[in-house]
Amino acid sequence: MREAKTAKNRVHLDVEVGHLDGLLGLGATVLREPDDEISWFVMADPEGGEFCAFLRPRRPSLPGRLYEVVVDCADAHAQAAWWGELFGLVPEREPKEHFAALESDGRLPFDYLCFVPVPEAKTVKNRVHWDVRVADAGLLTERGATVLRAPGDDIGWHVMADPEGNEFCAFTPPD
Repeated sequence: MREAKTAKNRVHLDVEVGHLDGLLGLGATVLREPDDEISWFVMADPEGGEFCAFLRPRRPSLPGRLYEVVVDCADAHAQAAWWGELFGLVPEREPKEHFAALESDGRLPFDYLCFVPVPEAKTVKNRVHWDVRVADAGLLTERGATVLRAPGDDIGWHVMADPEGNEFCAFTPPD
């Protein structure tokens, strides 16, 4: 069940599209158009979830694809290092930028996992989360993750939080 939006989404998706017609036809709305500060559209899905749409006019037939997952956080470089170690990816650091990113080399189902520092603290459960496959969920807790819910009769995976409290699900091989 989707959580009702009660605060700014700390995790959002960025998509690439050839045009906005498909998104608008599905009920998305434009919240902000490209301007002097940004080169993408900030949009909302019918339930109010924000996402960004990167228009790729040279590929007008592009129906839409997940481009990146963006996570607001307190310490972007620490978060990128933590997740980078898990995925075996080295964080990219732009010398003049405060954000950090992991570029996929095929291990992620999208191009980038980005971490952007924000001043406000996380106050509610994220409306968006991701799932990972790991050999042993215990290794995640050793590295600083927290188990929010262990596998049981109703679920076969761990619900966990990274060091900054972002929820994710960890799937392990069956016993």
